[in-house]
Amino acid sequence: MKDLLLLNARVLTEEGLIDKGFIYIKDGKIAETGQASALPAEYRHVEVLKLPENSTVVPGFIDVHIHGAGGADTMDATTEALDTMSSILPQEGTTSFLATTITQDQDEILKALRNAADYISNHNHTGKAEVIGVHLEGPFINETRKGAQPADHIIAPDVELFAKMQEAADNHIRLVTLAPEKENGYEFITYLAENGVIASIGHSDATYEQMAEAVKAGATHVTHLFNGMRGMHHRDPGVAGAALLFNELKIEMIADGIHVVPEMIDLSLRAKGTDGVILITDSMRAKCLKNGTYDLGGQEVSVANGKALLADGTLAGSILKMKDSLKNMMKFSHISLEEAVKLASENPAKQLKIFDRKGSIAEGKDADLVVLDENLDVSIAFCRGVNSFKRDA
Repeated sequence: MKDLLLLNARVLTEEGLIDKGFIYIKDGKIAETGQASALPAEYRHVEVLKLPENSTVVPGFIDVHIHGAGGADTMDATTEALDTMSSILPQEGTTSFLATTITQDQDEILKALRNAADYISNHNHTGKAEVIGVHLEGPFINETRKGAQPADHIIAPDVELFAKMQEAADNHIRLVTLAPEKENGYEFITYLAENGVIASIGHSDATYEQMAEAVKAGATHVTHLFNGMRGMHHRDPGVAGAALLFNELKIEMIADGIHVVPEMIDLSLRAKGTDGVILITDSMRAKCLKNGTYDLGGQEVSVANGKALLADGTLAGSILKMKDSLKNMMKFSHISLEEAVKLASENPAKQLKIFDRKGSIAEGKDADLVVLDENLDVSIAFCRGVNSFKRDA
């Protein structure tokens, strides 16, 4: 792996924005950043990539909730499927992600988990978005709030079954979406928390009081706020109201303006602050493809006009790209680029406890870097120091 010097662009570091900065990449890591005018002499022999002055280098985005892209899905349970996702995601600025499952027959889930574990161990090559673990969405959810999750395979939380799933995943399940109000829900949350797995409340019909119990048990995350959950009412705060009120809970948001209207996205950000929100795509295999009919968990999904819908009109994931999520947040909530990047990079890294190696531009971290042009579109992306995407001129 060659050393590389990125030069000339604005660089968004942990300390702030450096105008006309440099990033020295060595062995796939960020070795140093600074002002180009103060470039150390020993770096002058290194290969240089001179960037346009109107571009900005930001840390790579981390998508903790994504089912598929480019015709592939985590539930396909093949090396090729995860490879397709890993190869295509850098073009939208995503440099690492949690491969996300869906409620399905237990054998199908176990197959997908074994495949993810194998991919992480043997195929997680530099130059592609890194699979940093698995998000188990279902089957431990509430059928009342199933959304696009297949009802036939929904079951109550089960510690013994989860242990079997975690073994199949070689301990790579990092986040579990569940309904705490179901039988054994609170005990299951405590088990997850004690074993270093994020317990996320989603596809849940919990009351505010049940949410309080879930937080007490160890829940720290809420899956795609407002979607697939008991909503907020002035006499019943529900899952959504509790998600906004409990500081212990980080919220995921699908910021496409379809799953949640812009005004509610703005309200949520004001309530949680920039420390409490994590941007996700929840995208399915149709992302990056044409309108048409696709599969999600054995169900037919029609994609048109930016929406992915089941036959009954239920939203079935999204075709949102992370770069667009970033721009939408800036538009909907009038936040800065620095704040938007925090929602897409720093917050998920901290929630997953990998901020020591990802989520910001700082010395010693993985060189997961995204070059944004003046329109905030991705022009170049690096995954662990390797140029993984370069837009055609």
